[in-house]
Parts: sequence; C-alpha cells; structure tokens
Amino acid sequence: MSSDKASSASKRLAINTVTKRLSHFDGDRLIKEYPVAVGKQTTPTPNGFYKIKSKIVNPGGVLGTRWMGMDIPGGNYGIHGTNNPASIGTAASLGCVRMFNHHVEELFPNVFIGTPVHINSTMAVDWSKTNKPAQGKKTYTIKSGDTLWKIARDFNVSINELIAVNNISNPDQIQPGQVIIIP
Repeated sequence: MSSDKASSASKRLAINTVTKRLSHFDGDRLIKEYPVAVGKQTTPTPNGFYKIKSKIVNPGGVLGTRWMGMDIPGGNYGIHGTNNPASIGTAASLGCVRMFNHHVEELFPNVFIGTPVHINSTMAVDWSKTNKPAQGKKTYTIKSGDTLWKIARDFNVSINELIAVNNISNPDQIQPGQVIIIP
C-alpha cells in the first residue's frame, strides 16, 4: 500500500444538513470544518453513508472549481465549488453539497476515491455504522414513495425500533436510495 493510500485510510467526511457544515476527520481527530450549502426542501441532500467515487478539477459553471462525486444511488450528487458563494450556509442546491471554491480547493487534495462520507440531519455521527451491517442484519433500500411507517408495516417491526436502530432524527425526511437496517 502506498503511503498516500495508508494515510487516507482513516480519513472521512461528515456533512450535517441541519448545521450546514462539512467536517473532515482523520480517525477521531477533526482536521477542519467548513460551511456548506445543502439541498433545498424540495430536493434535499440524501442522508446516509456513501463514498467518494470520482474527482474532477475545474468542472466549471455551477460546479465551481472542484467536483467530488459520491456513490449515492438514484442521482448524480457531489461535493463541489460554486459560482454562487452567497448560497453557502443555506439550503439552496438540488441535493449536492456546495462549498466556497477556496475551501473545496483546500479539501480536494486530501480526499481520495473511496473516502467515506456520512450525510446526516442529526447532531451526532455514529461512525460504527459506516461499514456494512453485521451479517444476519436485514437492510432495505428506500424507494420513491416509501414512508417509514409503510416500511415498518411491511416488515412487521415497530416504527420506534426502526427509528432507534437507524438513528433517524426526523422520520419524515428519509430519502430514496438511503439504506436502513431492519431490526
């Protein structure tokens, strides 16, 4: 393993859509935190655990100076710069995470393909859930039109169990493509 790969193994990003902050971690150590713009109410940034799948320098236009694509199912979501810096700190995007261009340029060389990204709308980040659930645990990928109540009914589990196991702060804000654990 190259030293770059070895040093990147413990790096991860956490994006909080409530506080509109992106946190860059190395292990348990916070390296830096950045203000961001997230998806607006009609096109929210999907909560869940993802990975960086692509990186582009100077994608241009609304994407600003850098693009880091995430493996979020059902869409083309990324962390990127912006040509609208006034939007940072707001819910303004179509689901992507916008950063000031100078911030995304600072972060970009420290993020690698495969870097974990946790997007959440709670204050706490539970990194123990970043890996696939333990064998024997059933998961379900949320589809368009699903509600937590429908999923609970379909799998014959209590809504409270579903919320607790998945650390869901707002049961009305589940997203298509989000993977949840069925207790």
